[in-house]
Amino acid sequence: MKNSEIVRIFEDIADFLELKGENPFKIRAYQNVVRSIKQLPVDVEQLVAEGRLKEIPGAGEAITKKITELVTTGRLGYYERLKAEFPEGISTLLDVPGIGPKTAMLLSRELDIKSVDELEAALISGRVTSLPRMGDKTAENILHQIQVSRKSVKP
Repeated sequence: MKNSEIVRIFEDIADFLELKGENPFKIRAYQNVVRSIKQLPVDVEQLVAEGRLKEIPGAGEAITKKITELVTTGRLGYYERLKAEFPEGISTLLDVPGIGPKTAMLLSRELDIKSVDELEAALISGRVTSLPRMGDKTAENILHQIQVSRKSVKP
């Protein structure tokens, strides 16, 4: 499993914990480990194989167990259970630059948006601006981010 995949899962965990209103220190622990993994000069898989996960700054016992489970099995039960507590597609919305956990939940719950395509259609139609804290400028910025990310993906 690549470091970038581990980072994405731990970013999602931090976002989900924030949505649940969990302890800010717990959320920060996941965010700190994400930053540490991004800066690692080696693959996390190698650290697991060599029993060196404690070398990752901010990786305590609970997080090292989760990393080990993720690397050795390819999945993380804690993440799956946490993800199941939230509407389908919330992780996809969180991947859009400019959309944080609270905005993703608002879009998901109020407009039943599950994908970037659905979000783009809602932005273009103006449905997003009817939501609280979602004015024209915010909608315009999110739409711009979606369009920029699509251009960067195409060959």
